[in-house]
Amino acid sequence: MTLNRTAEVVRNTAETQVRVKVGLDGAGTQSLDSGVPFLDHMLDQIARHGLIDLEVSAKGDLHIDAHHTVEDIGITLGQAVFKALGDKKGIRRYGHAYVPLDEALSRVVVDLSGRPGLGWGVEFTRGRVGDFDVDLCHEFFQGFVNHALVTLHIDNLKGVNTHHQVESIFKAFARALRMAVEADPRAGGRIPSTKESL
Repeated sequence: MTLNRTAEVVRNTAETQVRVKVGLDGAGTQSLDSGVPFLDHMLDQIARHGLIDLEVSAKGDLHIDAHHTVEDIGITLGQAVFKALGDKKGIRRYGHAYVPLDEALSRVVVDLSGRPGLGWGVEFTRGRVGDFDVDLCHEFFQGFVNHALVTLHIDNLKGVNTHHQVESIFKAFARALRMAVEADPRAGGRIPSTKESL
């Protein structure tokens, strides 16, 4: 298995212009300019805790709201991860993580299955963190799973502070994704599926 899995995707629409570059075997370096500061903070969690080198730049119709920008970054990140994974030979495929942040606790489980699916068990205690509409977290991950072709279960098990809830979700996602994309030394370079295809 080649441990230099990188991909770059550019997505341009009438609503947004997004560029994402990922390095799945990186050190967590990042360059983030989404135009949405709280999202940049969350993308930083993905890079640092997932040990994924990540570059994101986006220009979107923020004069309307952040919806299209956040969703399209999720879509483009999903496309980049899918492309970087290649044929998925020798990967672990499954990943999971429980991550606390003070009173908040989140669980994320991922399967790089080739089938998009999002299980969302999250009830935020407030609707916004600063100017950020927390409903957009769901849109981000829905866009990601639809284009990375992964099954993703996200549950916030407890939490009072909404910032902590969101951040624990993104940190858990990062750790689960890191586990799933890692090379499995016992896999012998095989695709981890009885179908021999993911």
